Amino acid sequence: MASIPCITHQPITSNANIFPTPRVSASRFLGIRKSVGWVSLTSGIGPSNGSRATCWFKFGKNGVDAEGAGIYGSQRRDDFDRDDVEQYFNYMGMLAVEGSYDKMEALLGQNIHPVDILLLLAASEGDKPKIEELLRAGAKYDVKDADGRTALDRANDEIKDFILSFSVQRA
Repeated sequence: MASIPCITHQPITSNANIFPTPRVSASRFLGIRKSVGWVSLTSGIGPSNGSRATCWFKFGKNGVDAEGAGIYGSQRRDDFDRDDVEQYFNYMGMLAVEGSYDKMEALLGQNIHPVDILLLLAASEGDKPKIEELLRAGAKYDVKDADGRTALDRANDEIKDFILSFSVQRA
């Protein structure tokens, strides 16, 4: 079962119409000035009252986990492409750190499958959920980059153990 914080809001209404003013069509969410009767309301961006609740969602049949519902781990090796590498590179902030796409382009130019490139990057970042997803999809942890380094070489000890134990479980 997944827990997702939710924010709810209730509309503010007023029946008071002592000094009628023209009503302005507005969104309750986007923070637009609205006149209600003689009361003028202004809100910023966000819900009107800011109340919070936790919403629980069950995935799949009988509340199975995301993998059991087919949401996680459903991709296979050939489902990954160059765009996935670029999106991950951007998402993890590697572009901001590197300042260019040069390292990513160098990996892509080495005739390495995109799923294996993603594993190299995820191992460098210590991104366990991504590493697990990629290994389930068929990524190979022994593929070498231009410097002759594998995902294991790029990973810290905890991630190395994670990769190796996952591979043993799969075998």
